[in-house]
Amino acid sequence: MLKILTIIGARPQIIKAAALSRAIRNGFAGRIMENILHTGQHYDSNMSQVFFDELGIPQPDYNLHVGSGSHGEQTAKMMAGIEKVLQTEHFDALVVYGDTNSTLAGAVAACKLHVPVVHIEAGLRSFNMTMPEEQNRIVCDHLSSLLFVPTETAMENLRQEGFMDSKAVFANGRGRQIINSGDIMYDNSLYYARIAAERTTVLNDSSLEPECFVLATIHRDNNTDNPHRLTAIFKALLKISEDCTVVLPLHPRTAKLLETNLEKGIHAQLRRSNVRIIPPVSFLEMTTLEQNARMVLTDSGGVQKEAFFFARPCVIMRPETEWKEIVEQGAGIIADADTDNIINAYNLLKNKKLNLKPVFGDGNASAIIVEKMVSFL
Repeated sequence: MLKILTIIGARPQIIKAAALSRAIRNGFAGRIMENILHTGQHYDSNMSQVFFDELGIPQPDYNLHVGSGSHGEQTAKMMAGIEKVLQTEHFDALVVYGDTNSTLAGAVAACKLHVPVVHIEAGLRSFNMTMPEEQNRIVCDHLSSLLFVPTETAMENLRQEGFMDSKAVFANGRGRQIINSGDIMYDNSLYYARIAAERTTVLNDSSLEPECFVLATIHRDNNTDNPHRLTAIFKALLKISEDCTVVLPLHPRTAKLLETNLEKGIHAQLRRSNVRIIPPVSFLEMTTLEQNARMVLTDSGGVQKEAFFFARPCVIMRPETEWKEIVEQGAGIIADADTDNIINAYNLLKNKKLNLKPVFGDGNASAIIVEKMVSFL
């Protein structure tokens, strides 16, 4: 039986891990034993524990409780903790998701100990090397033995970087395999959409009618830490709220910085506006909000995709996106943190009907990933 260690730390990884754990439980319980290690990168219960409870994910076998800190400090603590676990028990592979510091720490620790690294959501590129996520995903791709790629664009990124012709050899003379599995989050969106409709009351609780509100999320440090960018985004939200209610589940990071990083006078305007700031929501609540929103405004890569899955137009409040398919199909507009660009993108998209091609697989990515892991390892 294969024994794998799954690394999670941020809430998108917890959600992605739900799909993999479900696939193992439903079809491979006798062939794969999964242990879960939570780095504690997201330590707020609203950003972490609620997802385990709500999605039925097995509780972590290990929790490093790393918490916040500088990138170097946080990653170093994670690497030390993961290394200790890998040295204590034998694992046939280590599984990482996406592009967080938890992803980087897991890949480096495992590769140093010659444990094969499985990278789910490989091949994404924003081509912005100032983004910590871009740095993390590139390093992780190079250290991984088995890369599961969500889209053909991501496959092409790896081709352009020479991955298909790579002479890299890992432990026991093993080469590298790259598979276009489709997107594991598409699996989850299909699976949890029905459950969310049955279990959540977030629309009633917030007095929201379907298609009568815009959903916004802000969390990236280059937006929250920069007073000019954060103020520009909120000025756009204020203007858009004159046309349509804006619902903003407030990320803890953003909440901490609003008091210091918003231009004087914005707080008073927000109190009088139709911008509804609410606490962080659970995954099922977020799914319900995404399904019922008129439009989504976000700086999150995951939320961009989820908007696409539910055929909701998306304004991307970043200077670039790793999910180029969304823009290419006209489902999203890159507006960056520019007030006028955000407002113009909203006006262009608010009455647009989307006709989207299925570019993120067929909703069976997790089964493909588990099957390939069994045959490769």
